[in-house]
Amino acid sequence: MIGTTASLFGQASTLIRDYQARVSAAQSEQPHWVTPLVTVTPRLEQEVRSDFVHQYNTKGFTIWNYGNGKALELIPERHTELIFNVPPFFNRSNGASDGFGDASFLAKYRFYSRNEEHGNAIMTAFVAGSIPTGKNANGSCCAIVTPTLAVGKGFGQLALTSTAGGSLPASNAKGLGHTITWNSTVQYCVAKTGLARFFWPEAEINSSFYKGGLNDGKIATFVTPGLIVGRIPLTHDASGKPGAIGPDFWSGSADRANALPHLQSRNRYYGAPTVLGDRILARPEWSYRAVLHAKTIWRLNRLSGICWLLRS
Repeated sequence: MIGTTASLFGQASTLIRDYQARVSAAQSEQPHWVTPLVTVTPRLEQEVRSDFVHQYNTKGFTIWNYGNGKALELIPERHTELIFNVPPFFNRSNGASDGFGDASFLAKYRFYSRNEEHGNAIMTAFVAGSIPTGKNANGSCCAIVTPTLAVGKGFGQLALTSTAGGSLPASNAKGLGHTITWNSTVQYCVAKTGLARFFWPEAEINSSFYKGGLNDGKIATFVTPGLIVGRIPLTHDASGKPGAIGPDFWSGSADRANALPHLQSRNRYYGAPTVLGDRILARPEWSYRAVLHAKTIWRLNRLSGICWLLRS
């Protein structure tokens, strides 16, 4: 019995080691930029993630978003990432009903990738989806599918990333309309060596264009400057090579450049903000994040003084 148990543990350990080797090989083929504050990266990532988001509007009403619709991200094979998200929980200060939002998921397929030594570029297709599991009007009325194309190009220490996608409601398309989301990010690694190599200032422009539905013809745009301090190794092997585990820290502010003034309250078509782009329903102001990078990762998000870690 003991021998059988040891054999099973040995087989499981071998499977995990082989799987992690495949993940490392897949990630070695892509640029090694840091993940932006808002824009979904075209890079393949593997992590268990939970975010805590503090949002408020011009009237002073606040919303705490616990989880932010994040969860498990896996790289099952060389070109693919699968993301399975749990519903976020919304806590509101304006007397509106608290409750869980919609469950969501996302699949990435990376069909072009070159690391820094071979072109420093990447192109990935996403398909995101949400299921209307939200309670107390904290989600959409209907399932939504959102295909997206993401591209990135590096020039030395400068990294440019852009994504564009559009929502396709599974039903009630006339009431919901369609949202075209366009996000662009500029990041710069301050130095190649020394402590400065951990610093990545960035700026993002996050825009939503509404076609049909209640907000037909309207546009919402956020400008998000930020600073990422990351890829800090916590361990080294016997040869001095940095280990796989190290924290990242984010700080940024999303300021509304051109948003919809009447969308500070919920309605039956849009509900609360979701991971699929309904960013304009409440104004995210300050966010602080810390991330522990590894082949299998835990994530910490700190927003307005709240800081807790959830990773595997």
